[in-house]
Amino acid sequence: MRTNIAIQLAAALAPAAILLSAGTANAATCEEAFVKKGNPITGLRFTAAVTVADLPPAVAIGQMRGLVAAKGYDIMADEAEYGSMLIEQPMTGGARAFPIQITATQTGGIGTVVMEAKLRAGQAVGSDAAKTEMCGILNQVRGGKPGAAAAKKGAAATTVAAAPLKISALGFSQQVSKDTERNAAGVLTRYKGKQFTIDGSVAYITRDGKDFRVGYKIPDPWEQAIRLPNQAPFKTDIVCYMAPGQAAYSLQLKPDKGIKLTGTVEDFDEYKHVIWLKDCRPAQ
Repeated sequence: MRTNIAIQLAAALAPAAILLSAGTANAATCEEAFVKKGNPITGLRFTAAVTVADLPPAVAIGQMRGLVAAKGYDIMADEAEYGSMLIEQPMTGGARAFPIQITATQTGGIGTVVMEAKLRAGQAVGSDAAKTEMCGILNQVRGGKPGAAAAKKGAAATTVAAAPLKISALGFSQQVSKDTERNAAGVLTRYKGKQFTIDGSVAYITRDGKDFRVGYKIPDPWEQAIRLPNQAPFKTDIVCYMAPGQAAYSLQLKPDKGIKLTGTVEDFDEYKHVIWLKDCRPAQ
């Protein structure tokens, strides 16, 4: 699991809740409260929790935002006032992103913070690695004045930018299409601002005002020689707006020419099935 969700928590959190219910005097450590469920075939689920005195939910989530942003997790939703946050372990190459829900509650002045990671079917992470990662984050949460100060700082934290992810045009199209099929509302949150180096071929090159626009050649699912299991029934087109200073390069492109461009995701249309990147340049 890189150092760098399920909404229904009740069943998964029951073991942790039992261990933590006795209060701080007898509370289990994060490592003791760690729970693994499921398997790689049906989907693994890991749950970790800590209890901290004088820790309101909003303060807990503020701290968690700062901690996970520094480790490169994508922050999908942050509702600190409700003690809720959704983050994702980012996609890496052919490995899809997976969600982690963070829930903070407070009873009798004692705060409880729970992380639940739900891996997709076919993904595998060792229990020890998951425990080390999740408890390494949770064990940094503090209560009282130190916690409030950390939360104030963490509330404005943004995810540390990673190096551009190298991926084929077909692979990227399939990833976005599958994400769209699952829940289109999260696609732009997941990808916007991220850099990708996309390898493929030119479908077209045209001018759009002062900009050059390059479309990647993406076959429709029924045109592909090999189709992935559970693949989305549609494709997502990839369009790159070239960066300033790339006119000479752009004017030499032609359909079917191989390209490898690095750009930043800017926009997405779930109905037209198009994702746009800006400031695209030839990869070095």
